[in-house]
Amino acid sequence: MAGDVLTLDGARRAGISKDEVYARVKGGRLDRVGRGVFVDPVSVDPSLASLAGATLVQDRATMCLTSALAVHGLSDAIPDATDVALPRGVRHPSGFGHVVWHSFDVATFDIGRTPFRTVGDVEVFAYSAERTIIDCFQLAYREGSDQAHLALRRWLRARRGVPSHLLDMARSFPRVAPRIRQALEVLL
Repeated sequence: MAGDVLTLDGARRAGISKDEVYARVKGGRLDRVGRGVFVDPVSVDPSLASLAGATLVQDRATMCLTSALAVHGLSDAIPDATDVALPRGVRHPSGFGHVVWHSFDVATFDIGRTPFRTVGDVEVFAYSAERTIIDCFQLAYREGSDQAHLALRRWLRARRGVPSHLLDMARSFPRVAPRIRQALEVLL
């Protein structure tokens, strides 16, 4: 096999024809996760398959919001799809049925973006717990403020982070920093 995560172009470069790729899909040896993007269902964790496929197509793809909260143990929600962020202005790949695409500001996109895991030969990224909390506060109008406050409470209870580090990171997001400071004052 050409790899655990591959595109049609990558398969072609590895000497595997398009017909052979689709024969492997039909035989259950490959799963299609996006348009022209496939994963080996035996060796790729299904919870990371969509993120790995998205990363193969757009190397800046980053797990965010509810999906990142779940990974960090800050939410009990089990997302139906993987939340993936790309810098604003970057085209969202099509055909990914289990991905919810988000566009984040180019100026702050890399803040808190960390390597999460290697899936096959693809390194996938997720936002840190602190950055995810900030994003939840920033998008509370869409995601609901309860999720942001619950994540912050769990983060504090788990003693994984230092509030001053969260506030330092929040300074890069001036619209939301006062709300995070206020929530921390209430909780501490």
